Amino acid sequence: IPESLLESELFGYEEGAFSGASRKGKSGLFELANGGTLFLDEIGDMPLHLQAKLLRVLQDHQIRRIGGSKFIHLDVRIVAATNQNIEKLIAEDKFRSDLYYRLNIINLSIPPLKERFSDIEFLADYFLKKYSFEFHIEFLGFEECIMTIFRQYDWPGNVRELENTIEYMVNIEDSKYLTFD
Repeated sequence: IPESLLESELFGYEEGAFSGASRKGKSGLFELANGGTLFLDEIGDMPLHLQAKLLRVLQDHQIRRIGGSKFIHLDVRIVAATNQNIEKLIAEDKFRSDLYYRLNIINLSIPPLKERFSDIEFLADYFLKKYSFEFHIEFLGFEECIMTIFRQYDWPGNVRELENTIEYMVNIEDSKYLTFD
């Protein structure tokens, strides 16, 4: 979401809140997630002024739409993710420490794929089934050497790169097995 639209996307807005705003106003993602979970990906990239507003939402359990005057009570669980070193961002004054401690209730650190070679075969099989189904093509599996090659590769793009590789292979393969060629 572009930074200029991020606030209105998260918190929503009332009719006439700004030029170009919908006449009916718009619910934000927090409001839409009320009673459920909101996933905030790449939280480390959030601008400081929105970090302050997010902290207020987490503390008060309420939002006010842009241009609005009434508060909307929220019951939302937040799951946040980033691939950045948040402690380093805090030291550089690019991330609020109080927001970090508010969000850091249950911390899950997922190592990159290059450190989880045992997951590669499972994920590759999953993506093969996914794209075989999506493209209506039946594959019987992988050529023997493929998993060896996959385990030796560093996967700098992580699981997304593996998924894209499998999707590419499914699109161009003309046999019943995904092959090195």
